[in-house]
Amino acid sequence: MSPLPVLRPFVDRLWGWEGEAREVVALPTVLPGTGAELYFHYGEPFAWDDSADGFRPAEAGHLFCQRRRSLQLRSSSGLGFIAVRFRIGMIHRFTGAPGRELHDGSHSVADLWGAEGRALLGRLSYATGRDERVALIQRFLIENLRRDACDAVVEAGMALLYRHAGALSVDALAARLYLGRRQLERRFLAVTGQTPAEVKGLCRFQHVVRDLVLDAAARPAGAAVARGYYDQAHFNRDFRARVGCAPGEYLQRARAGTHFYNTQI
Repeated sequence: MSPLPVLRPFVDRLWGWEGEAREVVALPTVLPGTGAELYFHYGEPFAWDDSADGFRPAEAGHLFCQRRRSLQLRSSSGLGFIAVRFRIGMIHRFTGAPGRELHDGSHSVADLWGAEGRALLGRLSYATGRDERVALIQRFLIENLRRDACDAVVEAGMALLYRHAGALSVDALAARLYLGRRQLERRFLAVTGQTPAEVKGLCRFQHVVRDLVLDAAARPAGAAVARGYYDQAHFNRDFRARVGCAPGEYLQRARAGTHFYNTQI
């Protein structure tokens, strides 16, 4: 579902998933990437594991913002949620939390937005259908939207890196934004908790994985080189460092099971 016009520069989509009664759904691994996804559960919340302390239950409202670690979701038999997918860098228009504090794990709506977040969760608990839930969520986002960017240059830089799938060099990005490289790096770190090079690497990685998951005929070598990797070995090393397994092992599961790409509400 496309968001309301006022939210479209910042929110890519609202989407959701509702399982059939007693249907057990094998949920996917959430990989590191550039995105931020806000989930509101009216069914059973996720149980997630990032290999730190075993599976833990998520809150009824929470944010995933994976940057350096994969996150496994446990199979669920009571699935029901609506999610907000933010455009790259735009989560910072809705919360004042520093970017580095949002990385990895699950962050509750109550922790991020305090009393306003708790009030939204209370209203959602009484909502009776999808349209009412979506309306409540969008109203909350509009009320918490900051009209001025914390750094418009960083926002523009992140959008450029994503659009070019990581093919734009950091020096070229700095030149396009009329900044020196070190100044650009300081500003990226202040907003996102990452350097431009780290964001560039995630953009490239995310685009290749999405290409491979959505096209069963695509092969890692061709997809990786097309997005700027030197060769398949380069992609394999990067994938294993980020995910902990070989691309083929992940793709076998992802293509045969569930994923959160192009999912509709």
